[in-house]
Amino acid sequence: MRKLVSLLLAMLMVCASFAAVAEAEYPEVVEGIDFGGAKVWIADYWSASSSSEHKADPNDEEQALYDYRAWINETYNVDVYQLQDGDWGTCAEQLINFVGTPDDSLRIYIIEPGKVGSLMANGVVAPWKSEYVDLSDEKWNKADIEFMTKNGEVYGVYAGASEPRQCLFFNKRVLEEANIDWETLYDMQAEGTWTWAVFEDMLKTITRDTDNDGVIDIWGLTGSADDLYSCAVFSNGGSYFDFNENGELYPSVGSDETLAGLTWAKSLYENYFYQTPEGGNWDYFKEAFKAGNIGFYMYQTYGGFNDNSEMADMADEWGCVAFPVPNEGDNYITIISDNMTVIPACYDEETVAKLIFLYDLWSNPTPGYDDEDAWIGNKYNYTDDRAVDETYAMLRESTHCVTNKVLYLGTQNDVLGNSLLWALGGSTPAELVEAGMPEWQARCDTFNGK
Repeated sequence: MRKLVSLLLAMLMVCASFAAVAEAEYPEVVEGIDFGGAKVWIADYWSASSSSEHKADPNDEEQALYDYRAWINETYNVDVYQLQDGDWGTCAEQLINFVGTPDDSLRIYIIEPGKVGSLMANGVVAPWKSEYVDLSDEKWNKADIEFMTKNGEVYGVYAGASEPRQCLFFNKRVLEEANIDWETLYDMQAEGTWTWAVFEDMLKTITRDTDNDGVIDIWGLTGSADDLYSCAVFSNGGSYFDFNENGELYPSVGSDETLAGLTWAKSLYENYFYQTPEGGNWDYFKEAFKAGNIGFYMYQTYGGFNDNSEMADMADEWGCVAFPVPNEGDNYITIISDNMTVIPACYDEETVAKLIFLYDLWSNPTPGYDDEDAWIGNKYNYTDDRAVDETYAMLRESTHCVTNKVLYLGTQNDVLGNSLLWALGGSTPAELVEAGMPEWQARCDTFNGK
C-alpha cells in the first residue's frame, strides 16, 4: 500500500509541482529578531561547496529551497550558509579550536556522534535554550535529545527521524530450501512474536552439512559480530554505559541484562555464524552473504537499502526484519548514530537563542515539498514491499531507536573493541567485564570531570 501511495505522490509532484510551490507556506515571522547582516556559518564535515552556490538550471524543488533560504536571509537580516569545516575525523577539533580562539563570526556545527562526548564534558558546546524553539516539538528527534542531555541540559539536537541502523537481512532462497516460509518472519514481527528463541531455531535448521563430508555448507548467519553483540545487549534492556541517579556516567556493562545478551550472542557466533575465512578481510561478510549459502546477514540498513550499496547486484532476492527480541511483545530496536547539531560555547544566551531559532528555520523541509514518504527513495527497487513498509518504516520511529552512550567516550571500537567485543572468542563476558572495568571507569571519571 505504501508503495502505491508513494508512486501516486511522485506522479502528483511531477504534474503539480508549480501548484505545490505556489501554495507553500513559510513559517510565521517572529518580530524583533535581527542579525544585523551577520554571516552565519553552519559547519558540517561533508559539504564541499557552499549552500549559497546555486545551480544554473535548478528544478522546481531546488528553486523552492533557494527561495525559502533567501526569505530567511531577507526576513531576519542574515546571510546563512552551510559549508564543510574539517572532515569526519577533524570536525570536532575545528570546533574546539574556534571556541578556544573565537572571532566575531557566528557558527553552528554539525558533528558526528562519536565526538560529542568530549565536547559536552569539557564545556565546549552551549546548552540549547531559546524562547523561540520548543525542543519537545515532534520535529526534534526524541532519542537524540535524550542522548544529548546531561544534568538536565540539552547540548545538541537532530531534526527528523533517525536513519535505522542494525537489522537482519535474509536470503529468501536459502530460507525456502530449509523449509522456512520467509513471509512468516514479517508476520511474526508484526505480531510481536519474532523472538530470540524463534531466530535460534531457524539458525539451527539452516546451518547444515548438505553433502555429509563433515564440513558445513550452509550457515545460518554472518555479518558484523559487533552489531550482533550490541543488538543482543540493547534488545535485552542492557547497555554498555549509562547515567546513575547522581547524573554521572558509569560502566553498566556488568549488568545482568548486558551479560545475558552478550552470552547469548556469543553462543550464536560460535555455533551458527560464518566467520572470517583464512586470509579474509574484516568485511569478508559482504561478499560472503551475496554468495548465496548463508541464511541471515547481521548488518546495517545502508548495506542493502541505499543506492549503490554492496547488495545491489546480489543474485538472490533478500528481505529484512528487525533484530529479534528476548520475549514476545518486547520492543524491537535499532541503535542509531545521528549527526548532532551543536552551538559553540562562546556566545551569550541571547545569541545562542537566536542561533537556535535560525537553525530551526534552516532545518525545516522545503516549503511545498514536505513529503512524509520522501525517505523511501528507491528502496522498493532492491527488496520486497514488506521490508520497506514494515521493517524500515518501523525502525524509523523514535520508540524503536536507542542510543549507545559509549559514544560519550569515543567510538565503540576504541572503547570496547580490544577490551570486550573482539575478545569474546577466548573469554566469557563476565571475565572480560571484570578485566576491563578499571579502564572504563577511568574514562567515565574523565567525562564526569573527576
